Amino acid sequence: MNRVLIALAALSLLACATPYQPRGGMGGFSETQLDQNVFQVRFAGNGYTSGERASDFTLLRSAELALERGYFWFIIVQSAQGTSLSTYTTPTQSYTTSSATVVGDTAYGHSTTTTYGGQTYVIQKPSTMNTIVCFRAKPEDIQAMVYNAQFIHESLRHKYGLPLYANQEAPNR
Repeated sequence: MNRVLIALAALSLLACATPYQPRGGMGGFSETQLDQNVFQVRFAGNGYTSGERASDFTLLRSAELALERGYFWFIIVQSAQGTSLSTYTTPTQSYTTSSATVVGDTAYGHSTTTTYGGQTYVIQKPSTMNTIVCFRAKPEDIQAMVYNAQFIHESLRHKYGLPLYANQEAPNR
């Protein structure tokens, strides 16, 4: 009974899109500082994560990283999206049922074999990467989209029902 409960709990965890979290077993975000105000931000999702969610979480982490370091604006100087593919084939199981009838010296029989499983599923895991440059004041002479880190932070946290601050509860959705 305990094994069944553990298996169901593990299965329920696997049936969820990657949450907004530092990179772990189910995926998540990570970053690398390339210069004082330059960062490479990555997000890797699991098989239940959409490309939109992965892209949004990369943008959210970019905004949070800027705010954590005292910057209010950022631009994306490089962006990349990808998908890793893996496959899973279910185990094959066969069941045979038989019946026999004896009439005099003769036996008549019938058997049926049914096979289940053997389906192959393709699992797509999205990943995204932004290289960002952060600014304390809004740059006016840049020919790129300038993101307001606070606005992005609030907007994406609201979109995904995440608490605005770490010590808050997530709203019911």
